[in-house]
Amino acid sequence: MTGSRAGPRNSPPPRGVVLDTDGVLLDSAAVHAAAWKAAFDACLSPGGSAPFDPDADYRRYVDGRSRYDGAAAFLTARGLRLPVGTPGDPPGCGSVWAVAARKEAAFRDALAARPVLPFADAAVALGTLRELRVPCAAVSASRHARALLRSAGLTPFLCAVVDGEDAARLGLAGKPDPALFLHAAGLLGARPGATAVVEDALAGVLAGRRGGFGTVVGVDRTPDAHGTAALREHGADLVVPDLTTLVRNLWGEHR
Repeated sequence: MTGSRAGPRNSPPPRGVVLDTDGVLLDSAAVHAAAWKAAFDACLSPGGSAPFDPDADYRRYVDGRSRYDGAAAFLTARGLRLPVGTPGDPPGCGSVWAVAARKEAAFRDALAARPVLPFADAAVALGTLRELRVPCAAVSASRHARALLRSAGLTPFLCAVVDGEDAARLGLAGKPDPALFLHAAGLLGARPGATAVVEDALAGVLAGRRGGFGTVVGVDRTPDAHGTAALREHGADLVVPDLTTLVRNLWGEHR
């Protein structure tokens, strides 16, 4: 899918908002990327494959996806056909699930070393939306999202949270399937067509578009905005550098 639809300024503002967690609300994408690099590079043949790129490869293959789906996507792209294995496989390189477990172990180690913080604009934007009585939900493929949002102090601003634990319990497919977003919108009591999806991942933007959401917003926090074109190409109606800009663009005249 290329290009973007007519600007959302011409439509009524969304009546609900579903926001991705990592990279949108929490400054945790880099932590996930580093954990993936540790997991993948340990399984690549020295000199046989380029190491995992925590920017380009992260965005293309694993950002927004479940651990298993992300591991499978990158390994397939590098021509590494490992057995599927089982969810109980220990961290290693013997199966896709083992690589996913290695990433989980690296991520837990990183969390133990330092906390994940919210972006400075997150509480401000969510607070404004609460004042406007626009219900918000946070979505993540990560099983850590609910605890991290709580520790970051953002839970009081959210009407619902849907994370990897919920996805596993309810059998919800991961992004780019829209199931997580549609479930979150349902918890808000909002029709997808009247709801905005806010994402930094290409898979998440695709999910928002496939789910029929009225406004799909890409968040590009890179200093040089080098992710903006790809977000638009995957279906973002609007790309913003932060959440306060998002609120100003979609609800400015209603504040």
